[in-house]
Amino acid sequence: MAEQILIVEDEADLANIVAFNLEQEGFRPRVVGNGAEALEQIRGGVPPDLVVLDLMLPDMSGTEVCRQLRQGTDTRRIPVLMLTAKTDPIDRVVGFEVGADDYVTKPFSVRELVLRIRAILRRTESSAPAESDSLRFGILRLDFEGHRVWVEEEEVVLTALEFRLLKTLLQRRGRVQTREVLLNHVWEMNGDVTTRTVDTHVRRLRKKLGPASAYIETLRGVGYRFQAEPSKTGES
Repeated sequence: MAEQILIVEDEADLANIVAFNLEQEGFRPRVVGNGAEALEQIRGGVPPDLVVLDLMLPDMSGTEVCRQLRQGTDTRRIPVLMLTAKTDPIDRVVGFEVGADDYVTKPFSVRELVLRIRAILRRTESSAPAESDSLRFGILRLDFEGHRVWVEEEEVVLTALEFRLLKTLLQRRGRVQTREVLLNHVWEMNGDVTTRTVDTHVRRLRKKLGPASAYIETLRGVGYRFQAEPSKTGES
């Protein structure tokens, strides 16, 4: 069944163009013009497979919409692609900080938008692989099939991208992962996704992992490495 894409955009002409092109690509687009209506539709019906979310909305910011989605039990795993005319890097960082999966700056090509949407959906699908068992590493536990993470038996809510990043680092533990390698494997595309994006997501992941963040080591000028053994942090 075709994936449903919710477009949250108050510029009607742009929203209709995006919706038309997504429909041509085999998606099922829906359009709403403000944040409150978007949240109402997402919470009150069948959640979309992905949200294309404008940063500047008439009633609330896109970052606030994204923040509320990430706080909801039933909505926290919905992928979000931020769409905005702002080019200041801090806006991009803020978008990622509240849980956005990707960020496209206006003006953009519709083809690029479609490619980014497909890449996010691929990552989301592959973030819950067929493994039925969980993996434990010291105080950290991952349930691959359920897409869930616990630290000291307390569940930690991660976005699909954060889960994929953690899974990649953990499965390659003991080996250095450069920022470029992580971009290619976790993000599956380059474009204007920069190495700064990797640093931003690692920082968010560490913050959420709390005491388990010590497992992720930074190698200045190189990248990151997940510790080979949990005992190095004093865990059994």
